[in-house]
Amino acid sequence: MKKLLLILVPLLAFLGGAVGGDMLGGSKPAEPAQGDAATAAEPGAAETGDPAPDHGSEGGGGEDSGGEAADTGASLDWFAFPNQFFVPILRNGTPSAIMILSLSVEMPASARAEIEAQEHRLRDALLNALMIEANTGGFDGNFTAEPAMQRLRAALLAAGRKAAGPNVRRVLIEDIGQQIQ
Repeated sequence: MKKLLLILVPLLAFLGGAVGGDMLGGSKPAEPAQGDAATAAEPGAAETGDPAPDHGSEGGGGEDSGGEAADTGASLDWFAFPNQFFVPILRNGTPSAIMILSLSVEMPASARAEIEAQEHRLRDALLNALMIEANTGGFDGNFTAEPAMQRLRAALLAAGRKAAGPNVRRVLIEDIGQQIQ
């Protein structure tokens, strides 16, 4: 009986975990239906197959020309930087933490070659904006709060447009983390 329980209990625990994970995982078929509704609302997203971009969440507000792509029907594309951005946080001249970010740039699909050709200039401009944010306390406290993220997105968008022109529609912060030393 004891040997049977040693085999049966882990097996039941495994099956219970699998069923619980399946229940918590959600239904996968419901996602394409939501994506179809999102792409129907945004012509540019329908052409690329990407979900509709949220132009209203940008920190720039009315100055963001991201709505132009939806108005003209131009398809949008994303350029993901191949390497992460590392930004040191200094306190009294001593590094206290490092911010690690992964960024992407939204642009018209027709401008992809131009943006890729300016990758190094764009990366330098974005890193400079990140350094300014770090030096002015932008990464102190709750740096993931919505006002702080809007301010960061607005600074990155302004730097991206200054370096690569108006083809930079938005800057997506894919990952953000802080490593305290």
